[in-house]
Amino acid sequence: QVQLVESGGGLVEAGGSLRLSCAASRSTFSINNGGWYRQAPGTQRDLVALIERGGTTHYADSVKGRFTISRDNAKNTVYLQMNSLKPEDTAVYYCNADLFSESRLRNYWGQGTQVTVSS
Repeated sequence: QVQLVESGGGLVEAGGSLRLSCAASRSTFSINNGGWYRQAPGTQRDLVALIERGGTTHYADSVKGRFTISRDNAKNTVYLQMNSLKPEDTAVYYCNADLFSESRLRNYWGQGTQVTVSS
């Protein structure tokens, strides 16, 4: 069965950078819309960034100017480049995408990856 596989999380100092990746596990599935969400303990899961199939992007105000979402359709992968990281960015980051295959579109969540920013 197809999955969204996340990678790139970890521990970084304030002001540093990380790059998250989210890829469909089977090449026969292509990503339509793709996005990144984050959830800190005791908080709601909030949208961080979204990229549409045509490349249009949307960002939460809290990350605008620091984070960049991008995609490589040939690799069925969505990326989140995170620069100038702050301790308030600490959370579990989840990839979400609509996957298309055989004329079917279905929504999937990644397993989550921990991002911790130290002060």
